[in-house]
Amino acid sequence: MLGAEELIPIFILVLLLFGANKLPELARSMGSAMGEFKKAQIASEQNLREFETSIKEPTIAKSKIQETAEKLRIDIKGKTDDQLLNEIQKAAEKPKEVSEP
Repeated sequence: MLGAEELIPIFILVLLLFGANKLPELARSMGSAMGEFKKAQIASEQNLREFETSIKEPTIAKSKIQETAEKLRIDIKGKTDDQLLNEIQKAAEKPKEVSEP
């Protein structure tokens, strides 16, 4: 951090460059800029936390192939979509058992 010995020459330089009339306006604009920076920092930290949470807890959506396989009572655990498609095709090719009245 800057100490008093460093701040005094900086303050004098700013006073000479901008004049006494512009100092309050300059201070206000610096304050609002700092506030906006702080808001953006908080928002980005929140987004980062949400992203980290989403990576740790992935949501696995079932594909249409998996949903179809489940409807046909095909076990989907550990099977790829290609394997499931083959089983769905086999199930579709089987003739349906006709129940007699």
